[in-house]
Amino acid sequence: MIKRLLSGEALSARALRGVSFALLGYGGSQFLRLASNLILTRLLFPEAFGLMALVSVFMVGIALFSDLGVTPGILQSKRGDDPEFLNTAWTIQVIRGFGLWVTAAVLAWPMAQFYAEPQLTALIPAAAFTLVIIGFNPTSVDTANRHLLLGRVTLIDLATQVIGILVAVWAAWMWQSVWALVLSGLVAAIAQLFAYSRFLPGGRNRFRWEREAAAELIGFGKWIFLSTVAGFLYSQGDRAVLGKYLSIDVLGIYNLGYFMASFPMMLGFSLVRKVMIPLYRERPPAGSRANFLKHRRLRGALTFGLLVMSGLLAFLGVWLIDLLYDPRYQIAGAVVVLIASAQMLPVISLTYDQAALASGDSRRFFVLAAAKALFMMVCLLIGAEVYGLFGAIAGQAVAMALVYPVTVWLALKQGAWDPLHDLIMTLLALVLAGIAITWNWAAILGLMAF
Repeated sequence: MIKRLLSGEALSARALRGVSFALLGYGGSQFLRLASNLILTRLLFPEAFGLMALVSVFMVGIALFSDLGVTPGILQSKRGDDPEFLNTAWTIQVIRGFGLWVTAAVLAWPMAQFYAEPQLTALIPAAAFTLVIIGFNPTSVDTANRHLLLGRVTLIDLATQVIGILVAVWAAWMWQSVWALVLSGLVAAIAQLFAYSRFLPGGRNRFRWEREAAAELIGFGKWIFLSTVAGFLYSQGDRAVLGKYLSIDVLGIYNLGYFMASFPMMLGFSLVRKVMIPLYRERPPAGSRANFLKHRRLRGALTFGLLVMSGLLAFLGVWLIDLLYDPRYQIAGAVVVLIASAQMLPVISLTYDQAALASGDSRRFFVLAAAKALFMMVCLLIGAEVYGLFGAIAGQAVAMALVYPVTVWLALKQGAWDPLHDLIMTLLALVLAGIAITWNWAAILGLMAF
């Protein structure tokens, strides 16, 4: 029965395969990233990871600040398989990639002055060239996601990540420089572009500008653009703000702790982004009670699994950091405990916002993203001013709780809100977080003193 379910072409079979490949892809990616961190932290120095954290925040920022929602536009559009539509989307993507690189080059010097790190003047334009390369990625990637055919995409992503890691380790061993991380990103992007173009089915993209397709993509994407601006502040604002409050080496240590703690949340984002839009599009929860109950079962299994992972990371965070890293990174243990505990709350409502995108309601999606950004930046700044690094992390937890009513407002409109699920999972999250914080209280006191 399981074999038949996994090999069928029904929506449930494709969804199950999609979840399986998304789990394999993200889990494998994070495992590789952890392995590379363990090697690179012994070849490089904490300041290198702090510098790359700032470069990464900047690159993610300019990418999100110019996001026209091409991928979700393809996923939700009725013309998502039309070659003219796809070629127009690809043309927009290529133009955007070059525009981002030019923007990065222009802003590199002001960024270096703002953070008092002269190396950013050269690091940012070099690293940002990956955005040009990514802009040429074929739309066959989006087509595979649209139809939940994720196997080959997952294998390509993992293979190209391995290539990037090997380059990073070799260059770090040779140079002992932050440039090893920049080079690995460029090589991995080139390898990924080649593999996507060579091994994914679908016609070769060509430059094309169909006015109707462009109008649909830009009309849908205007709210996505605003949403991603807000999304940057919500997801990357902590590092952007803490870059001014912390020394560059402590920022690198915080970034390592955040990376480990956020694994369940990022896994959830990956699953939701790749699987939930097609499911919501084909089985809207407001369509019937049967649809709602199917989403409840999927949502319950996903939330429970992610909460258990977050709880384990929070409970074992200090021990894991002590086991895997040398004493220079010790305070990252308390960061893992607190971040993993704080992120249990947004995990509970993780699946709701994709219902709006699946129905084409990008405006409400933006309202939710804007609320997240507003609460996050206000609480983060207040927390950092009052109590430093500990206060900044506590502020993130408060912000995530304040967002919930806005999430419910969006979910109600789509018929997706499930109060029973939220109540049960909130109680579980509180128990898990309480146990983890109590167990690691001595390390948290050390972070507060630091």
